[in-house]
Amino acid sequence: MTKEQWVKDLAKSINPANIKLDESLRQYTMTKLGGKADVFVLPETEEEAASVIRYAYTNNISLLMLGNGSNLVVRDGGHRGIVVTFSRLAAIRIDDAHVYAQSGALIKDVSKLAAQASLTGFEFACGIPGSIGGAMAMNAGAYGGEIKDIIVSSKVLTKEGDILTLAKDELELGYRQSIIAKKGYYVLSSEFQLAPGVQEEIDAKIADLTFQRESKQPLEYPSAGSVFKRPPGHFAGKLIQDSGLQGKGVGGAEVSTKHAGFIVNKGNATASDYIATIQMVQRVVKEKFGIDLETEVKIVGDDL
Repeated sequence: MTKEQWVKDLAKSINPANIKLDESLRQYTMTKLGGKADVFVLPETEEEAASVIRYAYTNNISLLMLGNGSNLVVRDGGHRGIVVTFSRLAAIRIDDAHVYAQSGALIKDVSKLAAQASLTGFEFACGIPGSIGGAMAMNAGAYGGEIKDIIVSSKVLTKEGDILTLAKDELELGYRQSIIAKKGYYVLSSEFQLAPGVQEEIDAKIADLTFQRESKQPLEYPSAGSVFKRPPGHFAGKLIQDSGLQGKGVGGAEVSTKHAGFIVNKGNATASDYIATIQMVQRVVKEKFGIDLETEVKIVGDDL
């Protein structure tokens, strides 16, 4: 079956305007890297989302979920199959101290709306660039807070396109891991439990966290965010800094001089440059300290 046939089949249940052939993925990733997707789909409802998942599974087509494109590196060959993003499933609703958000909602937007409703508990996410779906999959966290601290449940699609609602204890949330990532589920929406707070204290905390982020992170360049997981007993950025790797890299990719835990695209990098820089950092840190750095970013797609 050809990719053109995929488009025709998908157009029976999805607006054809939201199905794109040979779409460049660079514009959808925070690194501004990546090749083309054979077919790129933007469902607008949960029913459409489920139909894409079922279609790919039924026809044995490789499927790649693309959230907000943060914490991700797409190889230069793009993806030979279907790429789907739930970015248009972005509704957010607040009911008393409960916050409901669809997969495509940006986690920082959810944090902002919660703060405006004088709810506390979501401040830690005010600067995280990913979507709710991606945040659930990796149990996103920052500045001492994590998704697992506030989650109630999450509605997901299985690889077969079946819908499940998973309670907190079923999500198996740990450091940068979840049952969602383990099983390859696709998040549709999530419910969070917050608490009433003092508006001035919430605003002050968000202002402080925003200052910390902007002053310490290289936000002026495209990047995948923090590249490596925290090794037990160490900090990845400190190990990289002590290895003398800041400002070094391959091609247009470089270890940030502002924060060693970030690798930035200085403007003309390829995904191959970025991946080679990751591998260089891992090799040097291993040689110098005997520590294996495990990537937090996900590397997907095909080589050229």
